[in-house]
Amino acid sequence: MLAIFKREVLSFLMTPVGYLIIGFFLVLNGLFLWVFKGDFNIFEYGFADLSNFFLLTPWVFLFLIPAVTMKSFSEEKKAGTLELLYIKPVSLGQTVYGKFFGALFLVVIALIPTFLYSICISQLGITQGNLDWGLIYGSYFGLFFLAMSYTAIGIFTSTLTESQIVAFILALVVCFMFYYGFEGVSTLFTDGGTTQFVMSLGMKSHFEGISRGVLDSRDLIYFLSLSVLFLFFAIVQLKNHSR
Repeated sequence: MLAIFKREVLSFLMTPVGYLIIGFFLVLNGLFLWVFKGDFNIFEYGFADLSNFFLLTPWVFLFLIPAVTMKSFSEEKKAGTLELLYIKPVSLGQTVYGKFFGALFLVVIALIPTFLYSICISQLGITQGNLDWGLIYGSYFGLFFLAMSYTAIGIFTSTLTESQIVAFILALVVCFMFYYGFEGVSTLFTDGGTTQFVMSLGMKSHFEGISRGVLDSRDLIYFLSLSVLFLFFAIVQLKNHSR
């Protein structure tokens, strides 16, 4: 699995594609937070915190992570090298998890430079350095678990087709449905209990719970279970392909 992980990471870092994806993520966030006028602009927001960043990033992830994962198995299928995975000494599960952790590692690399936003924000307040770091760390923790689920979904959709574009679109749609779709569906119900239950099926309510700095085991189990489920689907899909 470690060899697959290294190969996946190097396949991004040895080509311009990985740097373009990371650059796109950082530039897009930077423009919305610091340049473009609107709801996400920190200067217009009036408060020295990063809440706008943590509201924006899950939506940017909808494009970033499918772009990272779309070639994971689609490229193997198109190049005709997928069959070689079945005769390697590593299992399909190790291959899937190796590609999963490789893609997730690249997303984490893209997130690391955004810590500079925290430093800048801490200097913008009336009292410099008066920033709730516990809330910041909790929100980053939530972003990591959200990215983990997005990545697992992207890995799964890449096993369905040899077209990277189709894999990208499928991952985007499925991630959107799990992030916001359930909340949208919940508005169709008038009963409060049913509304809360439907919302709890989506990622958004669980992400918001963690980003408030509250580490509820139910939120962590939700993201871990969702990630494992889609990685399991990916393994099953690959096994069916080999028959």
